[in-house]
Amino acid sequence: MKHIIKYGSEEIEYTVIFRERKTLGITVHSDRTTVVNAPHGSSLEKVEAKVRKRAAWILKQQDHFLSFEPRNTLRKYVSGESHLYLGRQYQLLIIESDLEKVKLSGGHLKIHTKDKRRAKELLEEWYMEKAKTWFENIAAPFVERFKKYQVAPQNLEIRKMQYRWGSCSSNGRILLNPELIKAPRACIEYVIIHELCHLVYRDHTKEFFDLQQREFPEWKKWKNKLENTLA
Repeated sequence: MKHIIKYGSEEIEYTVIFRERKTLGITVHSDRTTVVNAPHGSSLEKVEAKVRKRAAWILKQQDHFLSFEPRNTLRKYVSGESHLYLGRQYQLLIIESDLEKVKLSGGHLKIHTKDKRRAKELLEEWYMEKAKTWFENIAAPFVERFKKYQVAPQNLEIRKMQYRWGSCSSNGRILLNPELIKAPRACIEYVIIHELCHLVYRDHTKEFFDLQQREFPEWKKWKNKLENTLA
């Protein structure tokens, strides 16, 4: 049976399974489902109380599995293949040329190279360059806005990460995954604001989610969009 509790602006859905065991345990799976394993005879009130007590931890685990798992889609980097940029699909076009470059033209991502084996490397370099420009421009007004909370990132860096879209270190350094450049702009805004909120509240507390809701009311929509697009 599915159960739902409210925690700040978030909802936590969980399933209760009664087993032969002495203690009550909570597991968050990689598909973000939450399962409560409870001893036979446990009341639903007791189960709900436990879920509320662990709500911040549950949301942190769900957030890990959602926002921090970029999809690893197998690509061949050949003409006709579809690739994302800022949420839109573009068709790859490999053009034989002595000049190596990548150019966005119409509905195509044109890769000029004399060695087709270089297509992947050239496209990744292009994505990285675009990420550096876009992320800095997108982040600037939000960084300025968060100064009202007396916080500001030490710096904003772009780094390829296998399991994260973004992170915020204890010293205020924000890292963003260049893969985000493939997502719609609002998805990038969501990740940036999420990390800026961590400058105010380190953990996923009720106050954290309330702040995120206040600063970016449509965050759930774009979090889901990010999941459906890239995660």
